[in-house]
Amino acid sequence: MSDLVKIHRWPTLDRPVLVMALDGWVDAGLAAGSAAATLRTSLPHHLLATFDSDRLIDHRARRPTLRIKNGVPTELRWPEIRLDVAVVSPAGRSILMLTGPEPDMRWHEWSHEVVQLVSRLGVELVVGLGAFPAPVPHTRPVRLVSTGNNPENAGRIGFLPVTLDVPTGAQGVLEFGFGQAGIPTIGLWARVPHYVAGMPYPAASAALLRDLGNLIGLTVDTGALQEAAASTGAQIDELISASDEHQAMVHQLEAQHDNEETVTLQELPTGDEIAAELERFLKGQS
Repeated sequence: MSDLVKIHRWPTLDRPVLVMALDGWVDAGLAAGSAAATLRTSLPHHLLATFDSDRLIDHRARRPTLRIKNGVPTELRWPEIRLDVAVVSPAGRSILMLTGPEPDMRWHEWSHEVVQLVSRLGVELVVGLGAFPAPVPHTRPVRLVSTGNNPENAGRIGFLPVTLDVPTGAQGVLEFGFGQAGIPTIGLWARVPHYVAGMPYPAASAALLRDLGNLIGLTVDTGALQEAAASTGAQIDELISASDEHQAMVHQLEAQHDNEETVTLQELPTGDEIAAELERFLKGQS
């Protein structure tokens, strides 16, 4: 273990599972970030390890936050990549949570250290959370697709039957590294309507936590996310009802969703206009 990682408290673990949700790459609707935040607040946890931010983070791109109260600086919060541990119950399995910004540099070194640490901790399964824009309607339940380091894991939720060469984030690098180390890994990806991908979409966060819970035997209270999803859906409905063109697009997406047809974004009308209008609409509601 190098000085890139600092161990704060070495835990005793029971059949540990690692959940990853790093900021900085594909997270349409902020779905994975909100799901991870809900998971953290739902589970009592303590800090296991941190990674050297000065060597991994460009602080000009990810600046620290200074709290100023009545003109007096009172707190300075630095971006931090951290690994926390929670025990669901005395008889339950341990949950590790890797959160924070993806590194800006030293990906080879950092990913190697994470894989080595996770191996030493005896992690039995890694689950990554993410979300991507897709040609799906907001009027239907959120569907997930999965990736995995073997066909069985990839098929636990269902995968896209295509071959893709895509840029990846730090989570993708870790998933590949875990696979090479023989640690079972599953990536859960929520499909977020492409016309709302640039703003919070809590329905996708709730879906990620639902399927995460099914995979690892964990129940997380998603009541607040469900309430937010209902409110967001009503706002989207109100906007779309004012435009025949937008209604037609949603009806087309509904038909394709209900028929389980595969369609690419290139075959659909652009969502830029509706996304811009929706953003203005939601800002007006705040």
